Amino acid sequence: MRLGLLGRRQAPRPGAFPQNRQTPNEASDDASRGRKNRASTSAFYMEQSPLTHQPRPEVFRRKIVQLYDALFKDDEDTEKSEGFWREFFLLKPDRPALHRILEDIGPDDLVHLDLQTRQLFSRAVVALRNPHGVADLYALETLSIFLIAVLAKKYTNPSSDIIEVLAGLDHVDTVFAEFVGALDSIIRNGRSLELRQKAIEVALAVTSGAYQTSLLTYFIQRDLFPSVMKFIQDTDTPARVAEPFTLIGLLANYNKFEFQNPYQMRLNDFVNEAAIQKIIRSVGYSCQTLRGQYVAVQDDLPEGWTLSSTLNMIGLGAIAPGGKPAPKPVHDADTAKKMFSELPGEEAAILLATYDFTHANKLFCFNFVTLAAEKGEEQPFAGFISLTSYLLQHAHLSQRTTLYCHLNLMVFRLLIEDPVLCKRMCSEDSKAAVRLCRQRSPHLPLVQHERVVATAVLDTMIDAINHNLRRRLDVGLYTLCVGILLRIISYMSRSRTRLQYHWADLFRSLLSLIRFLTTYAADLKGLSHIDTLLDHVVNLLAMGLSSGEAFLPTPAAYDDLFYKVVEMGEVLVKFRDTYKLANRPSNSIDTLVNVSTHYKEMLADRGAGGKTAAGGRRSGSQLTSLQVAEVIKQGYETLSIQAKEGLDSWEKYREADERTLLKKMARAAVGDVKVLVAE
Repeated sequence: MRLGLLGRRQAPRPGAFPQNRQTPNEASDDASRGRKNRASTSAFYMEQSPLTHQPRPEVFRRKIVQLYDALFKDDEDTEKSEGFWREFFLLKPDRPALHRILEDIGPDDLVHLDLQTRQLFSRAVVALRNPHGVADLYALETLSIFLIAVLAKKYTNPSSDIIEVLAGLDHVDTVFAEFVGALDSIIRNGRSLELRQKAIEVALAVTSGAYQTSLLTYFIQRDLFPSVMKFIQDTDTPARVAEPFTLIGLLANYNKFEFQNPYQMRLNDFVNEAAIQKIIRSVGYSCQTLRGQYVAVQDDLPEGWTLSSTLNMIGLGAIAPGGKPAPKPVHDADTAKKMFSELPGEEAAILLATYDFTHANKLFCFNFVTLAAEKGEEQPFAGFISLTSYLLQHAHLSQRTTLYCHLNLMVFRLLIEDPVLCKRMCSEDSKAAVRLCRQRSPHLPLVQHERVVATAVLDTMIDAINHNLRRRLDVGLYTLCVGILLRIISYMSRSRTRLQYHWADLFRSLLSLIRFLTTYAADLKGLSHIDTLLDHVVNLLAMGLSSGEAFLPTPAAYDDLFYKVVEMGEVLVKFRDTYKLANRPSNSIDTLVNVSTHYKEMLADRGAGGKTAAGGRRSGSQLTSLQVAEVIKQGYETLSIQAKEGLDSWEKYREADERTLLKKMARAAVGDVKVLVAE
């Protein structure tokens, strides 16, 4: 207040006059001198002040972007100062700007800028090893962007050029050993889950980007498995588990057929059940996400169902909305086909690690099949079956989708070949609600309640058989599907396990497959491994005829199988002759043909002996379905089924037999991870 009063000019009192009066000319001179003095004083202070007014830039550019530009100038041949790098890693990275700068530099030009790129890489490693403030977090973010861009370029000599860009041939051992060691330390003991997750992302960027180079040997020499598993144990959500588990899958598949991969050995020996269960829940969560992508293209909820009822069926009733859900867009057939061909999403790379863990670890397999759903959640194994059904209905749309189908089918084969797990899957204890794909007809009967898991697997295999019939048949996929049916049913036959199931649809699909194989034999006879498929489908039907009473729940189901085989008599004979199956000791086609011939003769006799209303004769082809069924029942007494031995036997899975496919699958998963980390 006092300052305000002192600074205020007071008005003269009325009648008072100034003591020193000036003439107008004097006042004008004083004013002029005052202006000059103020101007000179202002100039003095402007010269002395270190602060100068800078013109406002037309476009605001962040300081970190200016440092990017300064670093990647082509005319800069000197190392940056310590202060430059300290400031560089204390500023929040600008992902789009750095990506844009690196994207504009061609591979040859990037090799020419090796001094700058090596500085960036080595200084980032120093920031990881000796962090100050948030430098380690920002260094990881910078490395993620930098490595994704650098490793994505098409170099003339990929391994040597990438080494030149990152470290130089003389220093690569030291620099990369420090780099991998720093990642290992952060993943294991980083100060926060966010920081440790960033280290996982950087490891994924290198692993996917340099998968075809020698750089991955540094990740093989430095075993990251214990650190990654410790991170998984410390995670708080299933979503955080997906990336580290995917990383293990990529590393475990690196040249695993060329040398003894240490990550494969780690998978064999891992017995931490708590971590295994976290991984399985993450796999289930990922499967639900991937399935949701298919449902987003075409909502296949049956008519009369609601979102709430479906959520209740699979145990998610707690999140069911109260109001009516907004209708999803309906796409035309061509648009939907194009959208389906781009699925599954890149998150499907986690399925490669799932296969490897299933192949290597019995404890993982047991938990995968038996782990119960958490409250309000879908059972993980049910989610896996559900996703597989969606993949299989669209398998023919792309090679990538086909590869993921093969991968999941091999997981089923591994699980079913274990008698303990097969028994569990066929028991009442395994009951779960499984949402199966209904996006393409023909549809199997709808099951809206919990059921034995094995029946959901049978449905998934039948759907695959029905929806992938092509002249260029995927013999491997069909052999897997029919082989899985053969293994389940052979177990049920030996153990006399009877399941309530729509068996008529299963046998109808197998016989339709035989009809297709017969019709298009000219296109199919020369396909590789077609003989194995022929044996599987014939032997499965022969096993049904010879021992169906051991696993079919009712006599009516058994009669129906005979009815269908008799109906297919002529096709079966043509099928046998076309593929020369009578000469194959591993094939039981004679069992099918003999049954058909036996009943054909009985039906002919019955028809010849039947009187018409007008006194004429009735031919066998004019018998009603009820009369044919009656003949089939009577024919059991005179039928002798000479089934070959070993119908219920099969070869155990050998990974080496799938070597080529698994290498293709690893490359597909690597491509998906590249897209994921780039996002």
